[in-house]
Amino acid sequence: MRYSLENPHAYVESNLAGFMNVLEGCRHAHVPHLVFASSSSVYGANTLMPFSVHQNVDHPVSLYAATKKANELMAHAYAALYKIPCTGLRFFTVYGPWGRPDMALFLFTDAILQGRPIDVYNQGAMKRDFTYIDDIIEGIVRVMDLIPEPDTNWDGDRPDPGTSFAPYKLYNIGNNNPVELMRFIETLEDILGMKAEKNLLPIQPGDVPATFADVDDLAKDVGFKPSTPIQEGMKKFTEWYKEWTMDTD
Repeated sequence: MRYSLENPHAYVESNLAGFMNVLEGCRHAHVPHLVFASSSSVYGANTLMPFSVHQNVDHPVSLYAATKKANELMAHAYAALYKIPCTGLRFFTVYGPWGRPDMALFLFTDAILQGRPIDVYNQGAMKRDFTYIDDIIEGIVRVMDLIPEPDTNWDGDRPDPGTSFAPYKLYNIGNNNPVELMRFIETLEDILGMKAEKNLLPIQPGDVPATFADVDDLAKDVGFKPSTPIQEGMKKFTEWYKEWTMDTD
């Protein structure tokens, strides 16, 4: 999200033009089911929690969020026009081994081990539904086998954003257990056996104070919901990180 403030055109090229190429490829190749990554960021200014796919999400607070909502709309249009079954997955703060190096856990771990201060936004008073990568993968694999069908009960007079008259479906994949950022950092300190020097900063433009996933639809339809505790997931990450840095030295 933060990089979209610096380079918005990259997100237009990737998330809009790039996703258009994906949809056209699916149409011409007669793909039987498109599963695509959306984001919890689409909830934007929503404050009713936990966030549900049945809520309206028309108030993004970052360009990144707007492009991910646009992906959902584009996929729905192709599902309606060309009957391509599409499933969008709203991921919530994914972390784990081989994650992006610009994500918080990677940055925090590296800085603490190197004795550098960490940037803590909103004075640490944020909550995130941190979701371990293995849970994300399990959710994706299960959803791949569940091809969406039109909802015969969908009503255009009272449109439900989470279902459709088209073969289209949305799911949240989140841990359903938001954790305060300071608690997240304290857990990492305990695992590493080192204290972090914290550079407390205000909340960044486009950021939101909290995320919290309602995963009832996912659990009902595929019999799974993420459940890895942050202590377990962060321990696996730090073990991988230390091994990875040793291998690259």
